[in-house]
Amino acid sequence: MSGVLEGMRVVEGSAFVACPSGGMTLAQLGADVIRFDAIGGGIDNHRWPLTPEGRSLYWEGLNKGKRSVQVNIGSAEGKELVAALATAPGPDAGILMTNFPATGWLSYDSLRRHRDDLIMVAITGNHDGSTAVDYTVNCAMGYPWLTGTGGTVNHVLPAWDIICGQTAAVGVLAAERHRFRTGQGRLVNLALSDVALAAVSMLGHVAEAQLLGTQRPRIGNDLYGAFGRDFELADGERIQIVAVSARQWTGLVAACGIAGEVAAVESETGLSLTSTDGDRYRVRDRINPMVARWCANRTLAEAAEALDAHGVCWGRYQSMLELVAGDPRCSAANPLFAEVDHPGSGRYLTPGAPLRFPADNMVDPGPAPRLGQHTDEVMADVLGLSAPEIARLHDRKIIA
Repeated sequence: MSGVLEGMRVVEGSAFVACPSGGMTLAQLGADVIRFDAIGGGIDNHRWPLTPEGRSLYWEGLNKGKRSVQVNIGSAEGKELVAALATAPGPDAGILMTNFPATGWLSYDSLRRHRDDLIMVAITGNHDGSTAVDYTVNCAMGYPWLTGTGGTVNHVLPAWDIICGQTAAVGVLAAERHRFRTGQGRLVNLALSDVALAAVSMLGHVAEAQLLGTQRPRIGNDLYGAFGRDFELADGERIQIVAVSARQWTGLVAACGIAGEVAAVESETGLSLTSTDGDRYRVRDRINPMVARWCANRTLAEAAEALDAHGVCWGRYQSMLELVAGDPRCSAANPLFAEVDHPGSGRYLTPGAPLRFPADNMVDPGPAPRLGQHTDEVMADVLGLSAPEIARLHDRKIIA
């Protein structure tokens, strides 16, 4: 099915997470995203997790819905082919997204000689062009010193990469709108560490350190500035309970039957636990045992019934296997997912775009391409090469 970006063509030169996730976001909204790789695949082509046959589920997950071409980008002719793809004519083409070094033949100035209104989003590690990846950015942002109860605790989610990819996709759309209005192309520079710095600044961390001169303490699984924590149930299950609004808090108090104890704490401290998030945080060591005692005497089923009846915000801790096996949100019942056959890997749940448009604008998520699957097709329909010309490129090992 067509999507809201139908007709847009984006050429992507990428590796790892940030750039390919941004390209996939555009593909899932209907853009024709053509990923080019070196012959044999790039450095992320065999990244774990792998199927027993050695196919990368990581690579598949980040490249759904794209077209794939293999080009000998070490050769002058291969570079010319990629440049021609990136600058091909058409009002909805001439868009390049990459986290490869945007220098030499892949620089904006070099490519712009072929098409003056070129749009290019160039992702780097740091704003000065030096190298950084999610793991080196994460350790510098302060969060490992706020997480857990001791030592440096890294987050397993490459959050900055994911956010960077979405920001890159927004950059493409913003530059494309600018070109639509003015006829002018744009070079958009995006640094991974700037994405992280913008995020921690938005959440107040930079101002907190600069203005207050304070280092936020480690608080384990408690929710900073409000009430929230994990609790163990009678059957060994563990849940997260959060109360970040007056309604959620009053529901929790009613569900746990602790109104009298809460009133005593308010009377003793002069705090308002109903109206003020920060007050609940200040006396969390008084509140946590009340909720923990209630949880310890109830199974998951019993706690769920009571918490749901009172509109409490809560969630169950579950493994990845449990998520896939039993959570209705991670199933074909959710319009996000479809069961898709991925050649060489198998049939599994595959998400489309989480943005919800009317059904006639939803794009079938489709499988990830095989490496180089669309090489001949792209050479013909984008560059207009004939079958003999394409055959000669194969013979000279310029494409595969």
